[in-house]
Amino acid sequence: MHEKFMARAIAIAAESIDQPGTLPYGAVVVMDGKIVGEGLNRAEAKCDPTSHGEVDAIRDACAKLSVTSLKGADLYTSGKPCAMCVATMYQAGIARLFYAADAADSGVFFGRLIAHDPKWARAMNNQELRKQVGLPITERSMASEQMMAADIVAVFEAFIERHT
Repeated sequence: MHEKFMARAIAIAAESIDQPGTLPYGAVVVMDGKIVGEGLNRAEAKCDPTSHGEVDAIRDACAKLSVTSLKGADLYTSGKPCAMCVATMYQAGIARLFYAADAADSGVFFGRLIAHDPKWARAMNNQELRKQVGLPITERSMASEQMMAADIVAVFEAFIERHT
């Protein structure tokens, strides 16, 4: 059964061969033995850096089921997910991950793709992204500064008052 779902994720990835603005990263969300969501990396086509196959499969499943929790679901994807996709999986409650290509396979793919056309280069590769996301906020390469905390805490309090 696992092979059937992975084969579908890879078939979705293969759609990118003939679809401009897509990359060969496809994914499916499975609940109770049925595919409930599908996604393909359409980041270039949508001008949306978050439109990865895994994130779009989760969005599709949540929309179809009218939920924000996919607790207990499995996700099958054509490539080892980036940190953003993994975080989304945790937020959605994905229980198990199955992937085809590992990070080294994707690294070779992107290296060859970028050598042919530099437009595919990203601001940060997945290995560096994983490292940066795991660091405390004060140690990341992206500058950050907290401000107006009291103002948002007041909004939080007003929300709780209204909704509880």
